[in-house]
Amino acid sequence: MTPIVRSGAGARAGALLILLGPLVSWVAEFITAAAWQDPPYSPLYNWVSHLGLTGPPQTAFGQVADSPLGTVMDTGWVVYGTLLIIGVFLVFDPRKGMRPIFITILAVLAGVGVSLVGIFQGSNANVDNGLIAFHTFGAQGVMVAGNIMAIVVGAGGTRIGLTRGRSIASITLGTVGLISFPLFMADVFTGWMWNVGLFERAVIYPIMIGHALLGSSVAAAQRHRATHPPAPLTARIES
Repeated sequence: MTPIVRSGAGARAGALLILLGPLVSWVAEFITAAAWQDPPYSPLYNWVSHLGLTGPPQTAFGQVADSPLGTVMDTGWVVYGTLLIIGVFLVFDPRKGMRPIFITILAVLAGVGVSLVGIFQGSNANVDNGLIAFHTFGAQGVMVAGNIMAIVVGAGGTRIGLTRGRSIASITLGTVGLISFPLFMADVFTGWMWNVGLFERAVIYPIMIGHALLGSSVAAAQRHRATHPPAPLTARIES
């Protein structure tokens, strides 16, 4: 089948950027959560976005929030979104049909979404001034677009460089994320708020793992192509 990704140094660099994005975000999350000690941050109970609060300690969206290194988390999200967008533009070739165009659109929506989460915090101040709309749009945008992207990437995995196993894994991750999304929203809007951090991560982490799979798979395929170039046409005919 015809590949829908570019080749060469640019594509290899793009693949590494896609892989690096979620890794940067995870490192930022670990560092920020470790600094949150009063009370200790709980990844199952606490909102993910509360890690990015840089203001004074406050009770926001039903939880006490105090993130001493909120700027670290916000930076991680903006870097993640930026690397994803740049990486996808370097990797996917829009001249190869609608699938690479669709993937690129989804990646831009996800990248802009996660960046908005880092730029516009889920704080009481932003609730009062109306800027919380950008935070909400960004969060829900990346949750939907990111998981759909994982499914679309997996469905076209052979044209991208994913193995069969990784293609199935990408589709499974996106499906799990999309199923978790309405459960997360129901947990929030019913006011139950039971382990909201767990439900939120059940939507977000499949996206991040999917991006890591995509980036590492394309990088490996590009490296293999560079070290094992196809034989000339005359040699293939003679064989």
